[in-house]
Amino acid sequence: MLQKIFATGLVMACTLPAFAQTTETTATTASTTSTESVAAPPEEKKPLITLSGSADVYYRYDFNKQSGNNRTSFTNTHNSFALGMASIKAEHKGDKVGVVIDLGFGPRAKEFSYADEGIMQSVKQLYVSYAPADWIKFTAGTWATHVGYELVDPQLNRNYSMSYMFTNGPFHHTGLKAELSRGKSGFMIGIANATDYRVPPSDMINRKFLLAQYSLAASDNVKFYLNYAGGKNPDTSKTSQFDLVATAKINDVFSLGYNGTVNTTQVWDGSKNADGKSWWGSALYINVDPKAWFGLTLRTEYFSDKNQFKIPTGIDDGASVFATTLSANFKAGGLTIIPEFRLDNASEEVFIDANFNPKKSTGSFLLAAVYSF
Repeated sequence: MLQKIFATGLVMACTLPAFAQTTETTATTASTTSTESVAAPPEEKKPLITLSGSADVYYRYDFNKQSGNNRTSFTNTHNSFALGMASIKAEHKGDKVGVVIDLGFGPRAKEFSYADEGIMQSVKQLYVSYAPADWIKFTAGTWATHVGYELVDPQLNRNYSMSYMFTNGPFHHTGLKAELSRGKSGFMIGIANATDYRVPPSDMINRKFLLAQYSLAASDNVKFYLNYAGGKNPDTSKTSQFDLVATAKINDVFSLGYNGTVNTTQVWDGSKNADGKSWWGSALYINVDPKAWFGLTLRTEYFSDKNQFKIPTGIDDGASVFATTLSANFKAGGLTIIPEFRLDNASEEVFIDANFNPKKSTGSFLLAAVYSF
């Protein structure tokens, strides 16, 4: 009997530790399985930051050997190598909000921000945006104008020298705008400081400008933009500008661009704004791209300033100018080489030759290098 009790106890002593170990392992396994089955919290989607930029240099030779014959923006040199602009642009986008910081350094940026001083001249664009739905967006800050075909960044143009319409139209706006889209149509309406003023001058009147745009994508290859900017300037004159831009892609080789604009200004006569007088322009851009690395653009522009708002003549009659510009684009990666010939013919003697004699025409050759990333 004692032997049976001893044997039974020995068996139980050997069995209990094994049972306890099995139970502990099972509990641990269950705990691990339970932990792994709980889904990890989703990672928060961080807004994307996009960096882009450009740098450009050029050489220009005026056939009349006078830098003053250049009457458009950014190329006021003769027989000189010159810097254009170094730009850096950062975009931070979330699901509904975003910010753009676009800075430029050099003569081109300084001329673009001519109404500013110091470090403010390096700010091309700086704005925040909020899109509560995919069909509407609000933007506040300073941004490049919607008026016109050409842009301040050289890599976004096919001609390096600028048109008369770009030079004499608005460059940028500072204010608030709303953009709406519906089907193939887009609408923009905004209110801003006077054209090109980020800070209204303290010693002049401070009125706001109305901005508007209607866009239509008639097809994937044909688009129209009807633009407006108008208001009372710091010098008390009133300005209204209507502008039309159209683009058309005919095929993989040929495409067209068009820009037409009319600006009406009512100057202050001492007691009221006088009757409006206008200047206007029209330009056609013909683009040919036979190769991915090579393209040609012919720009023909007619600019009429009979009231001498933009081109003083020194006589009673104002001038009109017909300018023809042929530019080639040679591309290698992010680099574009642009050789360009330009001829400007005026109705009056608004140019001068090497001996300072007045002339009705002038010509120039330009070679530019533009790198963008």
